[in-house]
Amino acid sequence: MEVSKFNAYVERLIALPEGVAPSGITTGVVLNPDGTFSHVPTAVAMIDGKYYAKINSLTSSAYTVIYSPKTFKDVENHWVQKDIRDMASRLIISGVGDELFEPERSITRAEFAAVMVRALGLGPEEYKNNYADVKAGEWYSKYISTASSHGLIRGYDDGTFKPEEKITRQEAMAILTRAMDVTRLGEELEVEARDILAAFSDEAGVSGWAEDSVAKCVKTGIVTGRNDGRIAPLDNITRAEPQSWCGGS
Repeated sequence: MEVSKFNAYVERLIALPEGVAPSGITTGVVLNPDGTFSHVPTAVAMIDGKYYAKINSLTSSAYTVIYSPKTFKDVENHWVQKDIRDMASRLIISGVGDELFEPERSITRAEFAAVMVRALGLGPEEYKNNYADVKAGEWYSKYISTASSHGLIRGYDDGTFKPEEKITRQEAMAILTRAMDVTRLGEELEVEARDILAAFSDEAGVSGWAEDSVAKCVKTGIVTGRNDGRIAPLDNITRAEPQSWCGGS
């Protein structure tokens, strides 16, 4: 029996052609049945004097590496400029037209779900009507279906997902923590949520359901507090912030 999907990442090595340095590729990609290709988590390493692209994937597919650098006019000198360029070059994020990225615009719940699915190299799945307010055919429906099937996202008690609502920091951190479970990163981490959150002046604002997730993101260094000593759990996040959180995948 052929195995096409795995419950943990499987690493594969692709030898870089002679003369191609690590800077000559931006990511590994999986070739999709419809002829398109998508990012898969990739790192370049030297083994026995030769460069290889280490590709991690949850599926058995055809893979290759590409060089696709991206730049945006409105991220020059931005605090997260390098991460934005890296994520765009890895096909995880895209601009908004006219070579712009709009880094300070708030990101929606649907946009964040899409970023996480792409960053983890999860292939978009057909939408199965998981939520009452998400229709098949919307650009984000497959991403939401994929994120839901992998346990990354959860809707509201009324059966909705509210894809167009701006996502809060604690909601995003909950998704990041679930992504750690998918990648098996930090699964042995012991978190004393109260002790970690006590370092922030607004710890009482963290919802009970999000305490462990917020604390875990802080302890692993994925997310930091604001400059004023707050963790700001209910603040919305900008398009720039997830790039620094997910960079390097």
